[in-house]
Amino acid sequence: MASTDEATVNTSHVEKKKKPPARYWQEKQEGKGEDGVKTEQALQKTQNAKKRKQEEDREDGKKFISGKSDPFPGPAPIPEDRVQKFKRKTKTKKPGRRHYKLRDMIARSEEASDMAQKQAARFDLLLPEDAGFLEGDEDEDTCTISQEDIADAVDITSGAKYFNLKLSQFGPYRLDYSKTGRHLLVGGRRGHVACIDWQSKELMCEINVMESVNDVKWLHSETMYAVAQKKWLYIYDSNGIELHCIRKFNDVLRMQFLPYHFLLATASATGFLQYLDVSVGKEVAAICTKTGRLDVMCQNPHNAIIHLGHHNGTVTLWSPNQKEALVKMLCHQGGVRSVTVDKTGTYMVTSGMDKKLKVYDIRAFKPFKSYFLPAGASCLSLSQRGLLSAATGDIVQVYRDVWNTPVTKPYMAHRVRGTAWGLQFCPFEDVLGVGHGDGFTSMLVPGAGEPNFDGLDANPYRSAKQRQEWEVKALLEKIQPELISLDPHELGQVDNATFEQRHQDRVQVLGFDPLAKEKFIPKYKKKGRSSAGSIERRKKQVAHEDQRDIIKQTVEDKMKMEKERREKEKKAAVLSNQISALDRFKK
Repeated sequence: MASTDEATVNTSHVEKKKKPPARYWQEKQEGKGEDGVKTEQALQKTQNAKKRKQEEDREDGKKFISGKSDPFPGPAPIPEDRVQKFKRKTKTKKPGRRHYKLRDMIARSEEASDMAQKQAARFDLLLPEDAGFLEGDEDEDTCTISQEDIADAVDITSGAKYFNLKLSQFGPYRLDYSKTGRHLLVGGRRGHVACIDWQSKELMCEINVMESVNDVKWLHSETMYAVAQKKWLYIYDSNGIELHCIRKFNDVLRMQFLPYHFLLATASATGFLQYLDVSVGKEVAAICTKTGRLDVMCQNPHNAIIHLGHHNGTVTLWSPNQKEALVKMLCHQGGVRSVTVDKTGTYMVTSGMDKKLKVYDIRAFKPFKSYFLPAGASCLSLSQRGLLSAATGDIVQVYRDVWNTPVTKPYMAHRVRGTAWGLQFCPFEDVLGVGHGDGFTSMLVPGAGEPNFDGLDANPYRSAKQRQEWEVKALLEKIQPELISLDPHELGQVDNATFEQRHQDRVQVLGFDPLAKEKFIPKYKKKGRSSAGSIERRKKQVAHEDQRDIIKQTVEDKMKMEKERREKEKKAAVLSNQISALDRFKK
């Protein structure tokens, strides 16, 4: 028996030696026994790896190659005031747990908005240019510094932006800069019209329309512009070729172009405010203001509302959606001479025949600053950085912070060769264009323009191909004129007052409140029984039951009324069959 056991042991030893080599699929299961259970050694390795990972996660920052940890872990902190500058919206109230898809959508939208806000705040540090202002020496007023001194002190490129165009034959001139600030359009009272690439001093076209010109205005790009001539409104291209003569728009005195709506707003001598959609060539609205001649006009860039000044001292606000003025403000004791609004849509500056310059807060429609000018101001213009220019005769004065601090003296002053007839700050440049009786003057006003431009909105350095692509995108994103209102944020809100009024009218018509009963909310069921289809079926079933009760009650009421009517008829018939003592008088 002993020999047999020894033979068995030797056989098993031989079998162990003849074990085949491990395959590639078996190498992945290293550390496992024959029965597929992990050995103690494999479990120990897994626990060690977990501990090592937890220790790495506890560290403040990632380790460098040298083994040291990052002394400044995580993203760089952003100042709170800079984050608030780029705040887009308030957080939306999330619905209940049942609407989990909507909750996820709102959460993703808020995460994207927060990320964009933080990125914009970070990139604000990387903006290449800063806005500067003119500073004088001790006991020196900046208004005494001449344009020649400024042009000599700055670099050659900036100094070349101060120039004069002597055009005394066809003046006085009105002007308009394109949205990018690259091109200049001037129109003389006696018919001279010219468009210029003013930075390179290249003349694009020059024509004489052979009749008086009241106003000129660029359209959506520098390839087209509108000219308000003596009788009708004309559209020209950048080569001076007449494209359209719009005879519906007659006796136009002032024009404003709304770039995001592709609307040309015109004010005429007959008292009509008209809107022309330049993308399709149709008249959108024609409003009779009933206030006489309209020769004072400006637009609010924030909400595209048109401001008109009148001879009785009032300023009215207009939208193409209403035939009546949205707001009427009594601003001056005499006629209004000029109106302008800043780019944020917060402040409005007016000048009148009473020689006063007033600053209004449009949000409250109240004045909070008033200044007296000895000769009054005939033209006003606000820059992108809040500088105000006012023309009095042949003197142009520029004021700084007219709504924050009381202004006692001008920031800059310059005398032109003739009476100023048009003022406008050039976008993205420290330049003020002045059209006067002797031609055109380009002034240097440090700190007037926005130093950093948005290349997707108005790029001064765009090529012809980029301009064409921008034009297509702008047409696709065109805002409809029906959306113009005093508060542009009102579009995303619910009009509770109108809803309540409609509900009251409905209650009066029906005789009962259809919304008085609580709305049926289906119970949430599992195993796929709360799909959209099943929920709608349950809602319809309950609605039919409620409707059945209402119909039943209505039928019962009708039957009751019919029964009462029959009883009344029966009583009347009985009374008519009775013989009365008065029947003998019947003929």
